[in-house]
Amino acid sequence: MQVQPYLFFEGRCEEALTFYRTALGAEVTALMRFNESPEPMPEGMCPPGSEAKVMHASFRIGETTLFASDGRAQGQSVFQGFALSITAPSDAEALRLFTALGEGGKVQMPLGKTFYASSFGMVADRFGVSWMVITEH
Repeated sequence: MQVQPYLFFEGRCEEALTFYRTALGAEVTALMRFNESPEPMPEGMCPPGSEAKVMHASFRIGETTLFASDGRAQGQSVFQGFALSITAPSDAEALRLFTALGEGGKVQMPLGKTFYASSFGMVADRFGVSWMVITEH
């Protein structure tokens, strides 16, 4: 059994995937648009004008697979009550990841040394997804 994050970007999924490719080296392993569905969409599933939006995507960051979608493409995404944690192999890589994720986002806790990690920081990326970047001792 696996538990995998599924992120809904409400119209900005393709932009997010491009950002994660650049910032984290993400690899998109699958992408299907609403207008590529072999079956008709249920009524109200795809708002008019959203046919080319992402219905489902799968992408890998390191050894982890995440899922993403434009959802109902209704505008503002809301990511609350969770954070994605990424473990960096070195403090230099932690700084690179933290800086890349923070571009256009908001630092929630600056990256620095703590009693439990040589580097730890929290940042919300430009899409509002919260990330914890850590390099363990």
